[in-house]
Amino acid sequence: MRTSAAVRVLDDRDVPEVLDILARDPITNVFVASRVEAAGLDPWRLGAEMWGHVVDGHLAGLCYAGANFVPVVADAAAIGVFAERARRHGRRCSSIVGPHDMVGPLWHRLEPVWGPARDVRPDQPLMVTTKPARVPSDPLVRRVQPNEIDVLLPASVAMFTEEVGVSPIAADGGSLYRSRVNELIQLGRSFARIEDGRVVFKAEVGAVTAAACQIQGVWVDPALRGQGISVAGMAAVVDECLRSIAPAVSLYVNDYNVAARRSYERVGFATIGTFMSVLF
Repeated sequence: MRTSAAVRVLDDRDVPEVLDILARDPITNVFVASRVEAAGLDPWRLGAEMWGHVVDGHLAGLCYAGANFVPVVADAAAIGVFAERARRHGRRCSSIVGPHDMVGPLWHRLEPVWGPARDVRPDQPLMVTTKPARVPSDPLVRRVQPNEIDVLLPASVAMFTEEVGVSPIAADGGSLYRSRVNELIQLGRSFARIEDGRVVFKAEVGAVTAAACQIQGVWVDPALRGQGISVAGMAAVVDECLRSIAPAVSLYVNDYNVAARRSYERVGFATIGTFMSVLF
């Protein structure tokens, strides 16, 4: 019987237990696990708070509360207490994202206070592969070099604007977004095919742990779409990720983006779950 339930902000003393919990589903939890592995649980270093649902002295649920609000391990009881805390604190995030069966009921509780959302995407297949690509890879796809940020940045802005619906440079002129793009380049996690100073294809690895990585920001020049560029490009990224980054490669995609889903399936990705995103 569960008693003495509470929510508290976790700190570095909780890191071992939190990592153990996240490791139960390394694909689904790769984003949060990557942040905790890199920064621990001190809110200042993490850039977020990790909320723990504590039942009888043990962690029974987790929620990452930062620019992204991410329920990680949350049953109905945890969702209830996380929602109540979030209602009291007010919305500070730009999105809620995570497993559909957690985000859906969480948003149901938060919508009366945090809503309306700018966009709700309830069905985003979570896909993964652990094997080399099934199709030939594009030999021209490579890691972006530090001196190529000004070549990559316009494509990154275009991708973000197209995918999210708002420009990433509107708020501050782009300095924060440029820093993030540059960070991924410096880490060797930004890949592209660049021809005559023009980005043809690009993708980034946004999250990395010892068990998995997650691809984001997949984009093909609109003038060149429909030619199979994304299939060969993703094959190259997957093969390099498996070789030098992590043993499992994941991503999630909007259900209505049929072309992208088919491309990923051709490369070898298989659907293992469903994410949901709420964008503000």
